[in-house]
Amino acid sequence: MLQEFLSAKPLYYDKIDYSRMPRIYESIKEYLPKPKIIHLIGTNGKGTTGRFLATALYSLGFQVGHYTSPHILNFNERVWLNGLEACDATLETAHKKLQTILTASDAQELSYFEYTTLLGMLVFQECDYVVMEAGLGGEHDATAVFDKILTLVTPIAFDHEAFLGNSIKEIATTKLNAIQNNAIVAEQKEHEVYDIANSLAFSKSLNIKKYSQLLNESDELKIDKIATSLQLHNYLIHNLALSISALKFLKLDYSEDDFIDAKLFGRLTHIRKNIIIDVGHNPLAAEAIKDALINEKYILVYNSYKDKEYKKILQILKPIIKHIEILSIDDSRIESQKYLENTLNNLDIKYTSFKETSQDEQYLVFGSFSVVETFLKIQNMDR
Repeated sequence: MLQEFLSAKPLYYDKIDYSRMPRIYESIKEYLPKPKIIHLIGTNGKGTTGRFLATALYSLGFQVGHYTSPHILNFNERVWLNGLEACDATLETAHKKLQTILTASDAQELSYFEYTTLLGMLVFQECDYVVMEAGLGGEHDATAVFDKILTLVTPIAFDHEAFLGNSIKEIATTKLNAIQNNAIVAEQKEHEVYDIANSLAFSKSLNIKKYSQLLNESDELKIDKIATSLQLHNYLIHNLALSISALKFLKLDYSEDDFIDAKLFGRLTHIRKNIIIDVGHNPLAAEAIKDALINEKYILVYNSYKDKEYKKILQILKPIIKHIEILSIDDSRIESQKYLENTLNNLDIKYTSFKETSQDEQYLVFGSFSVVETFLKIQNMDR
């Protein structure tokens, strides 16, 4: 069974063997499908950009897969095929096939993410296009081993410094080195990203463009109409624009109707009239949330992993915070409540422990996929 097999693999690692996935991929690549792959790299916005693009491609008549991570409630969220999350039976069939392709030792050696990346490719056996989201990296990511026709670069900022580097130059270089041939770069707050992209384009003879270079006035009007129809906040509009620039690169005509079913759960999602959830977990996400919700005050249901810049995140969110309710999460990577409380005291933000929601208050649930997952489970909510 797939879930039993995956449960034996840790979700997170302190160190990653970057040679493992390329080596195992080379040994089995002849058994894997070869769709047109569009790769997504960056810090924020990969999931929504990918879902916008995959939905439009499917609406235009193509067979399309979208591989994204992590999931909120069910593993199936990671593997989207032709408008729907892959069902258990489809995933189980792909798992059994992958087990026959891999040696027993390779199957055991692959990390959770590496294995599920290969699993997703087997689910996408009949696809014309696969929209594939990188995990936390770029050139060393498990998704980097496949041949791609295009790379989309979402906004790059600080995150996962232990793996990617301690400067924007290091982080951006690691991510951008995943580009094989063609790339489109989203609007960047860190302008150094453009310089690094231009340098790589020159040194490696890559075709790298800014998203705005592919859009015309007609596209801008369509983007406005789609954003109004889907009630998109600003940062989601940027992600939509990047996905449309990919359609323009592919020379595909599109209409507003191609994006009707494109919203991705967990990204500024209203699960009730007074409750918004968002799986963001870094300062760039916090800035986008603050800008989107600046006219209201919210009770922030929150917690954080130890390795996240939670002091900076909370400073950014403070203008929209009424007070914080700390959500207890059973995870060794979660920061100790003592340290979190000390930070909140230093920031002069009032806090308490989360117990229940009130219909008379506005809530923002934010901090990570784990925060959103835990909140939904204890509230007995589904999607």
